Amino acid sequence: MDQLTYGDIKAATERIAGRVRPVALAPVDPGAIRTAGGGPEPCEAWLALEYMQHTGSFKARGAQNFIQAHRDAGALPDAGVTIASGGNAGLACAWAAQQQGITATVFLPTTAPAVKVAKLRSYGADVRLVGTEYAEALAACQDFAATTGALSSHAYDHPLIAAGAGTLLEEIHERIPGLDTVVVAVGGGGLFTGVATAARHHGIRTIAVEPENCRALNAAIEAGRPVDVTVDSIAADSLGAPHTSAMALHAAQQDGVHSVLVTDSEIIRTRQALWDHRRVAVEHAAATALAALTGPDAAYLPGPGERVAIVLCGANTDPGDLVH
Repeated sequence: MDQLTYGDIKAATERIAGRVRPVALAPVDPGAIRTAGGGPEPCEAWLALEYMQHTGSFKARGAQNFIQAHRDAGALPDAGVTIASGGNAGLACAWAAQQQGITATVFLPTTAPAVKVAKLRSYGADVRLVGTEYAEALAACQDFAATTGALSSHAYDHPLIAAGAGTLLEEIHERIPGLDTVVVAVGGGGLFTGVATAARHHGIRTIAVEPENCRALNAAIEAGRPVDVTVDSIAADSLGAPHTSAMALHAAQQDGVHSVLVTDSEIIRTRQALWDHRRVAVEHAAATALAALTGPDAAYLPGPGERVAIVLCGANTDPGDLVH
């Protein structure tokens, strides 16, 4: 499936209602974000605090939608669900499986940090450590699914995962009447696909933000097809997909979507500023979205009076490198 529909997102919204935390919104101080033309009228901006979601990221939405949809269809196997991911997707899958009373078998390389393994196990996951590289863990996960019949999940490239992520925009739109623009960081493209699809339905512009050296979606737009890219960014732990999904590219090719790039130095500066001024400790991926609107070389300048929501997508980070 290369195209996500607004109907998919509406179905996901109904399916996971009451099963995830509604997003909290925090207004940005007037004048904190420069506007195009440098006029006196500021934009109106809000931070969407999705890092407060279950498991610390937006991924809980897609994982819950994925498992609930299969349960509703009577398609949840006795072997449960499986995924190869020690990051936000793996945590979300394990949490959603626990909520649904099924087993999550999560495959990781033996080099995975002990803290990640412990967190996954705290959600009741059966953690399997295989090989020294992610590719080996993924292959073992695929073999496990084929052998046991376990339901195979994906970090981003599945319509149910992307639709679940799109429920975030539905909540933001409901809370901010007249919203003009949503700004979101892009990795593999699950969050972007869901958000951009819902945003287009409501006539809202989407700004897709990627690090300069981690630009899977931006490169796909230029090439007209998904292409492999070099991954070398401070935000690669969350945004480091080697290529984007066909769904994400299709969403990016629609009206109202703008792809922009930011430097690692801007991401680091923005993440530190969130801590300095709001005492918010987020992962670099979350700071990536806001970095597009701040600093002397902002990649996107809203118009005067423009109503903007910036998604802070996750906070599974070590805050030890923030200057206190």
